[in-house]
Amino acid sequence: MFARTAYYWLKPVLPWWLRISARQLRASIKRSTHQQVWPVSASSFLPPENWAGWPDQKRFAVVLTHDVEGPLGVSRVEQLMRLEQDLGYKSSFNFVPEAYTTPKELRERVVAHGFEVGVHGLKHDGKLYGSREIFRSRALRINEYLKDWKAVGFRSPFMHHNLDWIHDLEIEYDASTFDTDPFEPQPDGMNTIFPFWVPNPRTGGGYMEMPYTLVQDFTLFTVLKEKTIDVWKQKVDWVAKQGGMVLLNVHPDYVFFGSGDAPAGEFPASHYRDLLRYIQDRYAGEYWHGLAKDLSRYCKPQRPMRPQRVGRHVCMVAYSHYESDNRIKRYATALADRGDQVEVLSLGDGSDGEKDGFHEGVHVSHLQTRLHNERGKWDYLRRILLFSLRAGAVLTGRHFRHGFDAIHVHNVPDFLVFCALFPRLTGAKVILDIHDIVPEFFESKFKTGPDSLLKKTLLLVEKVCAGLSHHVIISNHLWYDKITKRSVKPEHCSTYINYIDLGVFAPRIRRRFDDRYIVIFPGGFQWHQGLDLAIRAFSLFVKRVPNAEFHVYGKGDQREALEQLVKELHLSDQVKINPPVPTERIPELLAEADLGVVPKRANSFGNEAYSTKIMEFMSQGLPVVVSRTKIDSFYFTEKEVRFFESENVEDLANAMLEVASSPGLRKQLASNGYRYVAENGWGRKKTEYLALVDGLIDGKNK
Repeated sequence: MFARTAYYWLKPVLPWWLRISARQLRASIKRSTHQQVWPVSASSFLPPENWAGWPDQKRFAVVLTHDVEGPLGVSRVEQLMRLEQDLGYKSSFNFVPEAYTTPKELRERVVAHGFEVGVHGLKHDGKLYGSREIFRSRALRINEYLKDWKAVGFRSPFMHHNLDWIHDLEIEYDASTFDTDPFEPQPDGMNTIFPFWVPNPRTGGGYMEMPYTLVQDFTLFTVLKEKTIDVWKQKVDWVAKQGGMVLLNVHPDYVFFGSGDAPAGEFPASHYRDLLRYIQDRYAGEYWHGLAKDLSRYCKPQRPMRPQRVGRHVCMVAYSHYESDNRIKRYATALADRGDQVEVLSLGDGSDGEKDGFHEGVHVSHLQTRLHNERGKWDYLRRILLFSLRAGAVLTGRHFRHGFDAIHVHNVPDFLVFCALFPRLTGAKVILDIHDIVPEFFESKFKTGPDSLLKKTLLLVEKVCAGLSHHVIISNHLWYDKITKRSVKPEHCSTYINYIDLGVFAPRIRRRFDDRYIVIFPGGFQWHQGLDLAIRAFSLFVKRVPNAEFHVYGKGDQREALEQLVKELHLSDQVKINPPVPTERIPELLAEADLGVVPKRANSFGNEAYSTKIMEFMSQGLPVVVSRTKIDSFYFTEKEVRFFESENVEDLANAMLEVASSPGLRKQLASNGYRYVAENGWGRKKTEYLALVDGLIDGKNK
């Protein structure tokens, strides 16, 4: 408090460049240390108690406000109004009564055009909250301006706030807070993206609090030196998804309406215009838009109270690419969507567009790049060990700073769980999620024997890692039986197959109507996946269906061998081997295809490895041909899929041909597949997972 007071006394004599340089340095540090809560604080999604929803039953709200800080801002008010009017928007302009002259005629024109006038402090000198006496004294004069201007809204300069003191003002709403903004002088966010009622226990009255939810323009473009509106768009998308309030504060003083480059401390008006168009185009018909006072008056009768839930803080560690790992994404987004802070430590793929930061409310850090070009098992092991050391250091450091409630570790390898040793010793709960049982996986990958020293060592590691964990999740029921017999007690183990999220894999509309017949495979290029078998079968299939194409999406250590096989079979025009695509794009690709294939080898690790692709195909009404493995025979029947004998290339080609030539069979498989997905989607299991996490943290699950 003393440092802040001293700053505002010295501010008039400090050079602008010095003040901005200091703010930029401070902000760069804050941005690094607050990545988990800015620009998105995942726990701020909860609606208030007594929440009645938005007017007209809209999905979310858009409220625009402006703080006019000086004469330059006053001169730009009408330009900003015209920009918004041209796009069908309106906003609130907050003026500082005793810092500059605010012409009465201007205020009247603002109101006459359907906009709003509010009061922005008294002097804009940072001293309003210097003491209780100062605030009371200034509140008397502020109330006079509120009455004279017929204003009902207030915002403090510099976003200073004391919600109890503000009861001294005769207002309907205050807008002096934010959901999350570590760059403000008083950085205590309200942790909500909704308006809420602030009751006055002394009088029985109160006011609505309207926190801004998009970072302010000056902070974004001058302090953080951003050149685009990507941060704004990211936050708009998240707020819209959560059904919250997009409330933005833009200062006319910093909006440059001229041509050429904007002067220092200003930003092009086109940035603001682009944001408004983005909202308008992307969310047409989905949002309520009005003045701050209109929303305040709508909410007041319900008196919605600020939510108080404290979210969990969970970290996930995985030697995989988070963006393409649907299993991990399902867990992480389920936690984030309910308001938990979720961090992920994962691999990167080296692409130019890959950035550390928020993905759908989950903060992702890429600790190491993996290109699937390991030269052997020792190179593979070296890279895993390097990632483990990095993950352990980062996880320990972040836990030391702000503490995790739970660590969810995903294998391969099992020993990644040792990264969570320090958090475990200091109270965090540890979940080991076994995607693949490592002893059998490495036996298949490196062609070792069942009694090899490597497998025996890995079995011991599995048992030790399971013992270090508070709970073990296994990815299918066959492996559950195996793992509970050798490494973990049944009461400490659960089964979660690779369910699909129907929010992501909702049925898409087919838009392709040409005469091509597209067979598709999105997944890993490992030997046990049997993709080479599918390519050989396709070479037989295409002779009977000459307009067929085989579209493959993915990556893995077999890529070069597969490309060579395509050349040898003279299929370069028909087989398209593509890089992996984001999860969100997979449903679109499947909806445009005609047949899915799952060609795993049954005499290998793939015999017991559940394939999520089957349910992904089903979600889009795509018939699927599946290798008759032990695991897939356990979960599916001939009613849902067309089985073929594993590793029998001719039988696979015949199965593909049968589906392609039989409309009745295609319809049956599609219909039964839809039903299977509806009955076995992630939605039913998500609640169980969230309860598991809460039970471990609260000590109910031992």
